[in-house]
Amino acid sequence: MKKIGIISLVFIIIDFIVKIIINNNMNVYDSISIIPSFFSITYVRNIGAAFSIMENSRILFIIIGFIALILIYKYLIMNKVLNKYLMISYSMLMGGIIGNMIDRIIYGYVIDYLSFNIFGYSFPIFNLADTFIVVSIIMLLLYEVGGSHARVSSR
Repeated sequence: MKKIGIISLVFIIIDFIVKIIINNNMNVYDSISIIPSFFSITYVRNIGAAFSIMENSRILFIIIGFIALILIYKYLIMNKVLNKYLMISYSMLMGGIIGNMIDRIIYGYVIDYLSFNIFGYSFPIFNLADTFIVVSIIMLLLYEVGGSHARVSSR
């Protein structure tokens, strides 16, 4: 668990630093074009969950985050010998969850800033913590589909 905690902390710190930079150097709704008509940094405050669903449910999302962390630890990490792939995957997942929880606790909203326009569709703006969560879930699904779970053993 110690390694997962350290790796998770790295993801949390990266997310936190980027959000501080965005929060301190941009006004809400400011946008900086990085790749014209495709990618920009656009500062928004999300008071909901993904795609701004369930707006103004701050306490509920904090509770759900804590429950998710406990369940991930208890049922997926505790008493298991994890290979490096799984350690990184779970660390990224936990780091993403904690990163967004920190925003909700400190600010009352999540700082989002990654804005993509894909084939004329403006994808909902998200952040690095969201990316960590999605990428880690994809990694874990690929791991399970690949049958690699046999390499994980209980203590």
